[in-house]
Amino acid sequence: MLMPSIFGENLFDDWFDEFPFYDMDKEMNNTEKKLYGKKAGRIMKTDIKEQKDGYELMIDLPGFTKDEIKASVSDGYLTISAAKGLDKDEKEKDSGHYIRRERYAGACQRSFYVGTDVTEEDIKAEFKHGILKLFVPKKEHKDAVEQKKYIAIEG
Repeated sequence: MLMPSIFGENLFDDWFDEFPFYDMDKEMNNTEKKLYGKKAGRIMKTDIKEQKDGYELMIDLPGFTKDEIKASVSDGYLTISAAKGLDKDEKEKDSGHYIRRERYAGACQRSFYVGTDVTEEDIKAEFKHGILKLFVPKKEHKDAVEQKKYIAIEG
């Protein structure tokens, strides 16, 4: 008899993965679960706090290093991306067969609209203890100054 573990998952959850079409059925049934809770491994959990002079974003990126994270601004969107691969040394080791592999290897990305007036120089970033903190200042929206252009009339 298989008993659930104290961690909420069974050691043999992936045993049926070898059967044809089981993966497809499993994916279709678990699509919603991947967006929430412990199944949301690829979504960068973010808190955004409004302050007097700007916005503070705190993004969880556990297991990533500073060099694996990129932040850029383009067309008014702040984009944060992170990519991680498995260690080469670990791939080359032949010390056993994995029963379960849960550590993350891959890429994730999120974008936030910050306005066209915000540039890379305006944003301050700090990465410490697996949390990326960004400060995006509030900028006053400049209304386009309407300039009258006259058409030359000939004749």
